Amino acid sequence: MILLDTHVWVWWVHDDPMPDELRMAIELREDEGFAVSAISCWEVAKLVQYGRLDLPTDLDNWLDQALGKSGVRLIPLTPDIAAESTRLPGDFHRDPADQIIVATARIYDLPLATCDEKIRAYPYVQLLSQDQWIHDG
Repeated sequence: MILLDTHVWVWWVHDDPMPDELRMAIELREDEGFAVSAISCWEVAKLVQYGRLDLPTDLDNWLDQALGKSGVRLIPLTPDIAAESTRLPGDFHRDPADQIIVATARIYDLPLATCDEKIRAYPYVQLLSQDQWIHDG
């Protein structure tokens, strides 16, 4: 299973352009399914609220459809994830949503699909990358 960062989830649902390497890496593992953190639902809602994301339908309907997309599993915010988000090793930036997403990937031992440079620079989370799956396969 692959954990999708919020922006990647939105791109995937809308079939929006994304970096070729990322799309190829996701497609190579698509049969394993996708997961999103519950915090990603909140992030999408906040982006809509702030006018930074336009959805083709109302928010509630979009969330229902996006979570219903084949293979997408919603991972709830559990006490373990909440605790892990406060004790991530090394230096991690202060964005609580990113902390929860990274903690979710760590707790569930899932590769994280993201283009967020701050997360990609963090060495304590497994990232989805095309090279990784070409070498593993």
